[in-house]
Amino acid sequence: MDPVTLVHVVSAGAALVLGAWQLIAAKRGLRHRGIGYLWLGAMALTALSSFGLRSQLGFAWLGGFSLIHGLSLFTLLSLVMAARSAIRREFGAHRRWVLGAYGGLAGAGLFAVAVPGRELNTLLFVEVPRRLAASLPDAWMTLL
Repeated sequence: MDPVTLVHVVSAGAALVLGAWQLIAAKRGLRHRGIGYLWLGAMALTALSSFGLRSQLGFAWLGGFSLIHGLSLFTLLSLVMAARSAIRREFGAHRRWVLGAYGGLAGAGLFAVAVPGRELNTLLFVEVPRRLAASLPDAWMTLL
C-alpha cells in the first residue's frame, strides 16, 4: 500500500472511531472539545489525502478525480461550518454539520469496501483470505 493510501486509510479509521465516540459520549466539556479537535484533524487529513488518490473509476477529463472527490470538498466545507457553528454556540447547526460529515465518511468507507476493484475491497476480500488460506496447514485445506 502506497504512503498516501496508508495515511488516508489510517486517518479515516481514526475519524470513524473518534466520531462514533463523540456521538455516544456526553456532548459538553473539555473532553468533547478535545476529541472533537482530534476528529476534525483526522477528517481533514482524510479529505485532503483523498486528492492524492486516483482510480479507474475517475473521469479522465477531471484528471482521474471521481464523484467521491466532490464528497471530500463537501467534507472540508462541513468541517469549517461545524467549527464555526460551535464557536458561535449554534449547537443545532453544529450537530447537523458534524452528522453530515460523519455520514459522508461512513458512506465513503462502505463504497471503498464494497466496490470490486477498489484497493480496500481487494485487500479485505482477496488478499487477506488468500494469505489466511496459504497459512493453513494442508490437513485443514482438505476439510475446506
